[in-house]
Amino acid sequence: MPYDNNKKTIKGYRQTRPSDLEETGKVQPQVIKMEEAVLGALMIEQNAYDSVNEIISANSFYKHAHQIIFQAIVDLNLKNLPVDILTVTETLRSQGQLEAIGGPVYLAEISSRVGTTAHLGYHAQIIAQKYLARQLITFSSEVQNEAFDESLDVNDLMQDAESKLFKISQKNLKKDYTHIDPVIKDALEQIKVAAAREDGLSGLASGYHKLDKMTSGWQNSDLIIIAARPAMGKTAFVLSMIRNMAVDAKIPVAMFSLEMSNVQLVNRLIINVSEIRGETIKNGQLKSYEWTQLDQRVNLLFGAPIYIDDTPSLSVFELRTKARRLVKEHQIKIIVIDYLQLMNASGMKHGSRQEEVSTISRSLKALAKELNIPIIALSQLNRGVEAREGNAGKRPQLSDLRESGAIEQDADMVCFIHRPEYYKIVEEDGKDYRGMAEIIIAKHRSGGVGDITLRFRKEFAKFENVEDGSLDSLTSGVMSSSINNEQNEMENISLHNDNRNIPPAPMAGGFDTSQVPDADNNMPF
Repeated sequence: MPYDNNKKTIKGYRQTRPSDLEETGKVQPQVIKMEEAVLGALMIEQNAYDSVNEIISANSFYKHAHQIIFQAIVDLNLKNLPVDILTVTETLRSQGQLEAIGGPVYLAEISSRVGTTAHLGYHAQIIAQKYLARQLITFSSEVQNEAFDESLDVNDLMQDAESKLFKISQKNLKKDYTHIDPVIKDALEQIKVAAAREDGLSGLASGYHKLDKMTSGWQNSDLIIIAARPAMGKTAFVLSMIRNMAVDAKIPVAMFSLEMSNVQLVNRLIINVSEIRGETIKNGQLKSYEWTQLDQRVNLLFGAPIYIDDTPSLSVFELRTKARRLVKEHQIKIIVIDYLQLMNASGMKHGSRQEEVSTISRSLKALAKELNIPIIALSQLNRGVEAREGNAGKRPQLSDLRESGAIEQDADMVCFIHRPEYYKIVEEDGKDYRGMAEIIIAKHRSGGVGDITLRFRKEFAKFENVEDGSLDSLTSGVMSSSINNEQNEMENISLHNDNRNIPPAPMAGGFDTSQVPDADNNMPF
């Protein structure tokens, strides 16, 4: 029966199909004989439908008559009625579609051609692949036609194309069930790997000991939300963590920064690593010993497996494409997004911003599962925190997550950053909050919840373990917070010695000022 493009839409499947011949004269991808074989098998084998219902739909068939027959078979299965030539014939007759498919004779013909149903699933897979090929042909044709339309904005066209291609891939992305035995083996293997590690972690270590102990490390396929009010240090926290992971542990990390440019981000990372005040880095007024300190510390960043993308207003479709490439080409083990509310789901229609944020959070969770790596997304909190009084009132809650309750639902873990000192609360119940930050694990799908205290060094936008704070200041070289007086004194000695042509004395921390570059003429950058 030839394809009739003028037929009305049949309930349950789409009527519009591409023509038999394209403008190029090529026949659309199709396997009519296999379509007949699958339909015939479905009418002679009682339980055959269960093996194909997740693989193909009515739209998967190229021939219009076959679409109608398959939809009749679907309707019978939905009503738990038996499927055979007689029941399909009666269903089509009641729908007024029997003559459109060629009558009872055609149903008998395709049923008689089936010798076995052994390869039914394989045949259905081929039909699905041909349908996908036709979808891609239609998609590319539409993109080509729109690209010739000069009234359309190219950037909008690209986002629309990404959205359509994303929808096609999502519809055809199916994963079959798995027996428990191989999954048990994978789980036991993870336990053995964790047991063999000195830190006893099964995931990626963040470098914060107490946090890692509570989470067992960031777990593959998890979506982790780190939320806080502005100025709490969300970006500072993840940059400190990236420093721990990429610089110290050599774990490849990708960061998508929607808020800051890559230069601004790297400047903050340099401040974090070099431990030189941010205002000094920004205005470039470094003293001679600070140039030496900067030169030595910044070398730690060269070669670190850190990949930064600062595309503004990144869409979930762009992120998905870039993330796949980063994992494939650079073996990225974790992705950080700063921050979720600045992303968009362009190309898709949403009734409100909340629905769009819900789409974004679901897409991030799906991407984490697909790539099998943890994804950390920063998030803003609403102003409800500001209206509450006292330290207990200022502590964030899950209900404070901004714009969508779906974020809480989709996330495997939700962490909040809380610094009482920001609200002028420096002491409460005998506890000193100066220079301290609380990481509140409010939701943990596969573990416990609780609070972890970290040290926050505001002048360097740096988070560190409490137990490492004092030790770090003694062993990390020239620290502006502890030896400013000594630095000033040594500079005076150096100037005095220059006038007398006497070599300067060595500085505390192991630096030799005779090797310090001239800050005006010989900067290390």
